[in-house]
Amino acid sequence: MALQSCQKQPDVSQKPNILLIVADDQGWGDLGIHGNNQLNTPRIDSLGKAGAIFTRFYVSPVCSPTRAEILTGRYHPRGGVYDTSSGGERLDLDEETIGEFFLANGYRTGIFGKWHNGTQSPYHPNNRGFEEFYGFASGHWGNYFSPMLDKNGQIVKGEGFIIDDFTNHAIDFMAEDDQPFFVFLAYNTPHGPLQVPDEWWDKYKNATIPAHRFQEKENPDETRAAWALCENIDWNVGRMIDDLANQGKLENTIVIYMSDNGPNGWRYNGGMKGIKGHTDEGGVRSPFIIFWKKHIQPSIIQNIAATIDILPTLADLTGISITPNNPLDGVSLQPLLTGKQETLPDRFIFSHWNGAVSLRNQQYILDKDDQLFDLTQDPGQYSPILDPSDSLMTAFVEAKESWKKNVLSELDRQKEEIFPVGFPGSKFTQLPARDGVAHGNIKRSNQFPNSSYFTNWTSESDSITFDTEILTTGKYKASVYYSCKEAAIGSILQLMEGKNQVEAEITEAYDSGPISVEFDRYPRKNSYEKEYIILEMGEIHLEKGHHPLTLKAKEINNQDFIDFRLLVLEKVD
Repeated sequence: MALQSCQKQPDVSQKPNILLIVADDQGWGDLGIHGNNQLNTPRIDSLGKAGAIFTRFYVSPVCSPTRAEILTGRYHPRGGVYDTSSGGERLDLDEETIGEFFLANGYRTGIFGKWHNGTQSPYHPNNRGFEEFYGFASGHWGNYFSPMLDKNGQIVKGEGFIIDDFTNHAIDFMAEDDQPFFVFLAYNTPHGPLQVPDEWWDKYKNATIPAHRFQEKENPDETRAAWALCENIDWNVGRMIDDLANQGKLENTIVIYMSDNGPNGWRYNGGMKGIKGHTDEGGVRSPFIIFWKKHIQPSIIQNIAATIDILPTLADLTGISITPNNPLDGVSLQPLLTGKQETLPDRFIFSHWNGAVSLRNQQYILDKDDQLFDLTQDPGQYSPILDPSDSLMTAFVEAKESWKKNVLSELDRQKEEIFPVGFPGSKFTQLPARDGVAHGNIKRSNQFPNSSYFTNWTSESDSITFDTEILTTGKYKASVYYSCKEAAIGSILQLMEGKNQVEAEITEAYDSGPISVEFDRYPRKNSYEKEYIILEMGEIHLEKGHHPLTLKAKEINNQDFIDFRLLVLEKVD
């Protein structure tokens, strides 16, 4: 996280603001401006009509890799991101981020919403160049109505529907003063669980589903819920644009709208092959709109571009000084946006997930199975070229092998995922159930760890362990977020690190059961969420070094102990 290369500019009063909006699992076809005549997205569509629309903009097939590429301007394998959970989503600490660059150049920086590139400091957004964070860092979330959230490292409770709440905080941040801002607004919809407020669901619950290529695979209510969430996003985008205009800041604000991967279901997507998780066009081609009043003229740009281009493009548009320690993979799109050039030199853009690699240039795509398609003639990838020339095929195959050798080889999927505790300068460390390992009878509430909790804790021989690296020796206040039934009262929970330990008696019972389920419009794959109460365990002394932490039941009444969601450690000296 070196910042020495960034020279802070003394006068930033005229620098443009940046509002970077990233939706989650919104496909290319989930906008009216892309031909979806059943979906109402007038505010985003109007941004596109007044700004530049990229018709072929590429992201990664899933959440964490795309976010890593936005942050760094580099392909995600270089930053060590290989999973969406349990440490594999963490961005390597030697990677510099877009937040760090803009902070060093005099910008106020804030991220609101879904981080998904590391939970514990120094991976936390407050340690990666963002002064203000309000959202969640631990993967994805299971409740969208006044959920447990993170505000600059401290657990807080959200207010109302999560997307509206994130928007409110972003609006407040952008209005604070006249210093230029960089806001990364990372929405977490239409990603599941497909929880939708009545106001938006009622508009779509009986919506007609248009015919499309993969309609036989479609689940209509899943599509309707996703569309309802997309219209809610559109409404919130409109609120921000109106607020910026009312403040007189819109003319000096660069607004980007995009998504992080293809759609999270088989629905209209312009006839493209594939969805989220796929390296074909439908899985990685994203909406991308960039608006800057009077500076970027309305245009439709056919040139290929990608997430890796966002950092160098914004650096050029704002005129900030960056000299990255790590070479960027992206290029600046400024010449296309300012009309200086109609095209950029042709290049390959690569997509990767879970061992699958595709690449494309301005005309062709070589898919994960080394089939070559001409996207100018066959954008839906219906029929591979049967007999491509040797020179054409060789160029693509050699480029793929070179990328695997020089980029993908940097990804270490076997590295130990140890979770840091007590990073200097950070007060709180959160250890969610997602990052723990259950022993004995204890089970995870869902096969997908993000936003899960541990349950079925029935024996004093059961335990939960966290593979932790204690970074600072000292005392830590331990708090556990839990739920339980009345039968657990009088039981004793114990936290241990070697010979150091602290224990507390369960004196209060609370079991909300699954919450906000009445807003689920389609069966969820994620864990249900619950409300939790806090057990203040007291202070424990932790020694610097690789020392795993263990939670055990010293005493259980009636074989019915707690459900565990989160351990928070707060440095007290």
